[in-house]
Amino acid sequence: MCGITGFIGGFSEEHLLAMSARLAHRGPDDQGHWLDPAEQVGLAHRRLAIVDLSPAGRQPMANEDGSLRLSFNGEIYNFRELRDELESKGHRFRSRTDCEVVLHLYEEEGCSAVERLDGIFAFALWDGRRRRLLLARDHLGVKPLYYAELPSGALAFASELKALLVLPGISRELDFEALHQHLTMIWAAAPHTLFQHVRKLEPGFLLSADERGVHKRPYWDLPYGLGGEAGSRAEQAERIRELLGAAVERQLMSDVPVGAFLSGGLDSSAVVAAMRSASGRPVRCYTMALDAGPTDANQADLPYARLMARDLDLDLVEIEVSPDMVVGFAERMVYLLDEPQADPACINVHLIAERARSDGYRVLLSGTGGDDIFSGYRRHVALCFEPTWRWLPRPLRALLAKSVSHAPGNGAPSRRFAKAFQHAGLDDEERLPAYFAWHEDGMVRKLYTHGVRAKLGGYQAATVLKRSLERIPTEHAPLNRMLYLEAKHFLADHNLNYTDKMAMAHGVEVRVPLLDRTLAEFAVRLPPRHKLSGFETKSIFREAMRPILPASILRRSKTGFGAPLRRWICQDLREMVRDVLSEETLRCRGIFDPRAVEDLIVANEAGRVDASYLVFSLVCVEMWLRSFAPTVASVDLRDAPLLTNGPS
Repeated sequence: MCGITGFIGGFSEEHLLAMSARLAHRGPDDQGHWLDPAEQVGLAHRRLAIVDLSPAGRQPMANEDGSLRLSFNGEIYNFRELRDELESKGHRFRSRTDCEVVLHLYEEEGCSAVERLDGIFAFALWDGRRRRLLLARDHLGVKPLYYAELPSGALAFASELKALLVLPGISRELDFEALHQHLTMIWAAAPHTLFQHVRKLEPGFLLSADERGVHKRPYWDLPYGLGGEAGSRAEQAERIRELLGAAVERQLMSDVPVGAFLSGGLDSSAVVAAMRSASGRPVRCYTMALDAGPTDANQADLPYARLMARDLDLDLVEIEVSPDMVVGFAERMVYLLDEPQADPACINVHLIAERARSDGYRVLLSGTGGDDIFSGYRRHVALCFEPTWRWLPRPLRALLAKSVSHAPGNGAPSRRFAKAFQHAGLDDEERLPAYFAWHEDGMVRKLYTHGVRAKLGGYQAATVLKRSLERIPTEHAPLNRMLYLEAKHFLADHNLNYTDKMAMAHGVEVRVPLLDRTLAEFAVRLPPRHKLSGFETKSIFREAMRPILPASILRRSKTGFGAPLRRWICQDLREMVRDVLSEETLRCRGIFDPRAVEDLIVANEAGRVDASYLVFSLVCVEMWLRSFAPTVASVDLRDAPLLTNGPS
């Protein structure tokens, strides 16, 4: 688990080292770089040593004749099986690392080698014989990878966006579609970033750059629409339990200690129980201790985490978070994320990773992904109850949507009722992507200046999601179509991004057994009714875990891994909000209308609208601009100078 960066084009060794320096936090154990001036290609690597801690694992790594060079980030869980196969074909290895297996597998199979990898990864491989640079990102996007094509024809890449910004010629022009996505959905869908000319490589994609240009293609996709899984429900539940156990056992592969996140929810509890069974000894687990408060309607995690700790004899570490921590860390958080993600869960990951690293743990297992493959979100329930009202004529559905949008009350029940029906007036193809909106399009548009609204025109944030659905034309089940979008975007572009960035800021690798490729492919082929049964989310997963988890954990409803943000925004963080979103600052930027932003803040504090997450999104966007485009004074960023330093 490391940081990678590099380029193909007219840059220097000084540029390569500067890019690598921006990623030092991702790999505190070693660093290396390689440059071929004749081919104008360079690779750099920051190492977090987890498997084979010896110097033999140093990167960029070369094959025997030096024709291939690899800079690799991640873990390949099936590398031992692949290594045995390659050795039987005559390949010889100099290390015990998984990245060396990638080199030899590419020698044997070329670009198709990536299809055989089971793991979490992002890598760059230079093929000197073909004069080709290859970039690849893992199947579900656990590891991030950014790239930029420059007008000169050069291409640069990095694990984090900030590393690209040391290069001359990187355009600072804002992507206003990405901005609208962040404010509407709190994340931006790949390939978008807030910079028009910096992109995210999509999960399951391979990119090649050579003298013919830059080409990108998918090498894998979730098999929605390709047939169901055989067997009875009981047999399928048993198979899920077996696959999770096997995934956890593979992902315990490490030459350093392995711990875990534990919220006391179904997913993290299942992973920790499998760890306890596989290792046969107590597991070090980390949980958050905070007061959720009545305005956020989340059950406190701590009692459930303590229950699991008692039940399985776990070593549980409790970590507290307070609003003061948010004030002191928010701007640094946004810088580390590369994206203005307005989710307090980021802070939780940061605090856990910081503590784990100080305790000597470089690897943590997480329950991330269970909601996205087994159906665990409230919007899934809302979608599956559409048949109870979808028969209404569209004008009546539109009236229903309008009436709930003006319903009084700011509590959790009224919020959820309003969200369930706020898109009722839309056509079927428009309505499903609209479920991913955290904030109404109209509410967000009112915050922009006239210039920004003109740039956006009629753009809708859900457009990018509709395009993604075109990749699964044979899948017609609404729940499966929504789960496809969950995995492709909400999971990859939001949850996995902040999990990776916050943990790697402290040199901690997070592994995600519930996103094991085999387990995910199995879950995709299960009937929708097995995932969501009435109001019971993750139904078959709960059944699979019944033999190994306490009943109170199995019955527990979905709780976000967050914080009482609504209370914080209106009370504890009120001063920070007004400082960051001051009239002077907003007027100077020229992106947001100061009067509209002030009206939103006042209405939210008075309880007339539920807009705390939107207010926090505005705060995060302004903090992102401070870090990545500090001199912007208008909506046109094409002349912004080179960023040289982020926050310390």
